[in-house]
Amino acid sequence: MSEPIRVDALRGIVMRAPGITGTKGFYENNWGLTAAHEEDGFVYLRGTGSEPFIYGLKDGPVYGIEYVHFSMPNRAAMDALHRQAAARGAAVLGDPAKFDDFAGGYGFEVLDPDLRRLRFRTEARVVEARDEWARPRKVSHVVLNTAEMDRVEKWYVDVLGFRVSDYSADQMVFLRCATDHHSIALVRGHYPSVNHVAFELPSINEFMRSIGRMKEKGIHPTWGPGRHGPGDNPFAYYVSPSGFVIEFTSEIQQIDEQTHEAQVWPRDVPEKMDQWMTAGPPTSAQRAIMQGRPDPGFPDLRGNNT
Repeated sequence: MSEPIRVDALRGIVMRAPGITGTKGFYENNWGLTAAHEEDGFVYLRGTGSEPFIYGLKDGPVYGIEYVHFSMPNRAAMDALHRQAAARGAAVLGDPAKFDDFAGGYGFEVLDPDLRRLRFRTEARVVEARDEWARPRKVSHVVLNTAEMDRVEKWYVDVLGFRVSDYSADQMVFLRCATDHHSIALVRGHYPSVNHVAFELPSINEFMRSIGRMKEKGIHPTWGPGRHGPGDNPFAYYVSPSGFVIEFTSEIQQIDEQTHEAQVWPRDVPEKMDQWMTAGPPTSAQRAIMQGRPDPGFPDLRGNNT
């Protein structure tokens, strides 16, 4: 079998929850994002990079993911990815076309095996990058809970061209589409839900200053700061006003495709879980909040699951 077409990069994510647009001030005043666009029931927030938005808020009755947002380099690659997804039996939601939202561009959507909606976009609006100290630059990675980790892992590899970077025992798999150690990670759970969304700071000093900014506002990490083994990235986790777990991170491992070999990291060796040994293992309360609320996703209109 020929090498699969690979997703280019992670752009960000749009979350939905009752009244979530009312939490815009938390992200602007505390987390360090900037409102980029607002319309009825939606708020789109940008980081300091060139993406028109990296985090979206949509009012809705169900807590979960509206869509995970990816890029492709051009229309030819987008069309090739669409053909690949359709040929491999994915729940493709229509042909590639122009998007009519504020970010514009061209692309399509697909449902993963847990009925999460994924949006692929090229030719999107580009905004001028900003040189702002200790503000998130991009969404580094999205971590998803699933009751069928092995099946969902295979789907992301076969349908979208992701590659396995590492495993955390038999409980977690880290998947990359670009050079970042992981853009998507899957956690073995009881049901589909969002585990957390990580926001990247450009440097370790900006990571620590962001924690300091939150502390000045009386908001403390629920886990961290520490430094993970898989991915080698520092972490500090918080709970958003809507109950979603969000993370500050930085300096994630960059993968050399020619030399990297996936390994299985143990979960019973504390220093492999937190290299700094500053955070300790997550508490049972932290694990519970990271399990999240069940997310039913979206119906597969073809009449079958993927």
